[in-house]
Amino acid sequence: MTLDTTRDNRRRTHFAGHDAIWLFGYGSLIWKADFPYRERRPAYIHGWVRRFWQGSHDHRGTPEAPGRVVTLVHKPGATCHGMAYRIAPEVLEPLDVREKNGYLREVVRLHFDEGDGHSAEGLVYLAGADNAAFLGDAPLDAIAEQIATAHGPSGANRDYLLHLATALKDLGVEDEHVFALAARLHEGER
Repeated sequence: MTLDTTRDNRRRTHFAGHDAIWLFGYGSLIWKADFPYRERRPAYIHGWVRRFWQGSHDHRGTPEAPGRVVTLVHKPGATCHGMAYRIAPEVLEPLDVREKNGYLREVVRLHFDEGDGHSAEGLVYLAGADNAAFLGDAPLDAIAEQIATAHGPSGANRDYLLHLATALKDLGVEDEHVFALAARLHEGER
């Protein structure tokens, strides 16, 4: 798969004909919703965990020195919390460009945090292990070091990690992976 998935995503018409779509955000889409939406609600999905295993060559790093951003990794029994946005279908067009570095739109079942058992089918941008920017697992110290030093057109990679950690804390979400990396980043700055 190429680094730029924009064209592939435009062919994915899972919700063609709908006037609104739910979109699940688990990374920067939690704290950087720079797109119009009709509704925003805390939500979660089952069977996935958030991991800093995706390379960022276009936002938080460069082709020569990629940063690391989150993707989802399948894990039975796991729950990944984030934010759901009800959007108009045309909002996907600019999001396809924003998420072009290996991410593909996939259908997912969202569960809303209100506790009323309400769920809906929606989309998530997922960067699987078969994409060209996938970096995969590494020791936490190595991931933290890469994040600490990477910088790209959208800013420092460290800011992405720290904004995500803050957003998850604000949601009351525990994420061992994200919080461990944030702690290592702070330790390295002392």
